[in-house]
Amino acid sequence: MAEVRWTPQAVEDLEAICLFIARDAPQVAALFADRVMRATDRLAENPRLGRVVPEFGLQDLRELVVGCYRVIYRIRRDQAQVLTVHHGARLLEARGVERDT
Repeated sequence: MAEVRWTPQAVEDLEAICLFIARDAPQVAALFADRVMRATDRLAENPRLGRVVPEFGLQDLRELVVGCYRVIYRIRRDQAQVLTVHHGARLLEARGVERDT
């Protein structure tokens, strides 16, 4: 079983997305947050659930797609680290998701 940990960046990303959605539809924002949390909770049982992030091709860097957002996470030993929540139409920047050295 893996521990699911959120980085501060990922928490900020999710909060910003929910605030944006909530301007027009507060209930939709709450539902979206719930869907993201349920999706990442499943990583505890199966950290390799998501697909490999195609831009990087690294087996330990994976993503779950929730609606039009990508939840990018890294597998580390007994942990799934959620790195960012990113809109699928935007380019994915390497900052924060590149391989540790």
